Amino acid sequence: MAGMVIIGGGLAGATAAQTLREQGYQGEVTIIADEPHSPYQRPPLSKGFLKGDEGLDAVILHPDDWYREQNIDVRTSTAATAIDPAAHQVTLSDGSTLAYDKLLLATGSSPRKLPIPGADLPGVYMLRKLDDSEALKEQLSAGGKKLVLIGSGWIGMEVAATAKQLGNDVVVLERDPVPLAIALGDDMGNVFRRMHEQNGIDLRTQVNVTSIAGTDRATGVIADGATVPADLVLIGVGAIPNTKLAEDAGIDVERGILTDASLRTSAPDVFAAGDVANAMHPILGQRMRSEHWANALGAGPVAAKAMLGQDAVHDMIPYFYSDQFDLGMELSGYPPLMRDAQLVIRGDVAGREFIVFWVDGKKVIAGMNVNVWDVNETVQKLVASHADVDLEALANPEVPLDSLVTA
Repeated sequence: MAGMVIIGGGLAGATAAQTLREQGYQGEVTIIADEPHSPYQRPPLSKGFLKGDEGLDAVILHPDDWYREQNIDVRTSTAATAIDPAAHQVTLSDGSTLAYDKLLLATGSSPRKLPIPGADLPGVYMLRKLDDSEALKEQLSAGGKKLVLIGSGWIGMEVAATAKQLGNDVVVLERDPVPLAIALGDDMGNVFRRMHEQNGIDLRTQVNVTSIAGTDRATGVIADGATVPADLVLIGVGAIPNTKLAEDAGIDVERGILTDASLRTSAPDVFAAGDVANAMHPILGQRMRSEHWANALGAGPVAAKAMLGQDAVHDMIPYFYSDQFDLGMELSGYPPLMRDAQLVIRGDVAGREFIVFWVDGKKVIAGMNVNVWDVNETVQKLVASHADVDLEALANPEVPLDSLVTA
C-alpha cells in the first residue's frame, strides 16, 4: 500500500513525518535513513555533543518507541538507490522497491572533499555525521592532541573552539584573508578571528594547503611548502547537496534540487526540503539554499502540509546560531542581500556584546546579536517589516529596539 515516503534521516525528514501525523494523516509513513541511527539533528555535533556537555538525547530527535507509537516506519542502514517519478516508486539498497503517493527528498548534503594527496589517510576527518562526531570526540576529549583544521567556516570555527576548550592545540588554515567572511563580511569575520586568537587558536589565513603528510597515518599538513604538525586533521571546506537521486530521475537540479515556495520539485508528487532544496523564497523573490538547522526545522513541516494538499509556503527569515568560547550569537536575515549592505552597530564590539545590522538604504535586511539576548524576535520583526528605520536610533543602545518596529 502506497503512502508518504521520506528519504533522509535528518531534521527535515523527521519533522515532516511528525507533521504528517499531527495534521491527521493516517496512511503509511516511511523514513529511509542510510545511517544506523534514528533521525537526528546536527548542531550539537560540533558543539555540546563533541565537547561532552550533551548526550545522545540532545542529538536523536525521538526515541524509537515514539516512531512505533506514531506508526512511522523508520528503516535505518537503508539507502534509496533510485526513484521513478512516473511509477511513483523508490528502489532501496537491498533491492526491494517501495511505492509512494507523495515523496519527500530530504537527502541533505555531504562534506566537500579536498582533492589533495593524503586526504584519505587515517587521522583525517570530516564532520557531518553522528559517527564522525563520536570519532572526533574520542580523539579530542582527553586533550593534549595537535589538531589542524583546514577551512574556517562555521563547522571549522566551532570545532576549533570546542577542541581548544578540551585542552588541545589547534591550528586553523584558511585560504581566504578573513575567516567567515563569506557569511559575515570582513568586519564581522575579524571579530571571530580576534576571539579565536585571544583564546590561543593559531589561525593562519591566505594559506595554500597542498597535501597532508604521513604514510600510515596523518602526521601534518603541508601548506606553502612548510609542514604543520598534526595528530589529527579536520577538513571543513563546505558541503555539496546530495542531488544524485534527483538528477538520475530527471528532476530539475541547479545548486540543489529546484523547488517552488511550497517545496514542490519539477516531478509530480515529489517534494524536497532541508539542505538539498534550492527553494524559491516568496518574500525574497529568488531561490535560496540554506544548510542551517532552522531551515530544516521549518521546511519539514511546510513540505508535509504541501504533501497533504494544504496551502503552505516556506517563507521564514533564515536563522542561524553559533556558540564559540564565550561568544554566543544569533543571525537572522537574507544572506544574498547581505554582501553589499551597510553595517550599523549597536553596542560594544571590542567587548563582544553588541548587535550588528546589515542595512540596505534604511531597510534592515539582517541582524546578528552577539552576547545580547532576547532580541532576536525583534530583529526578525525589523527584517520582516521592510520599513525604513532611523539609522541613528538603530545604533543607539538607549533607544528601545522594539520601538523601531513598525507594523
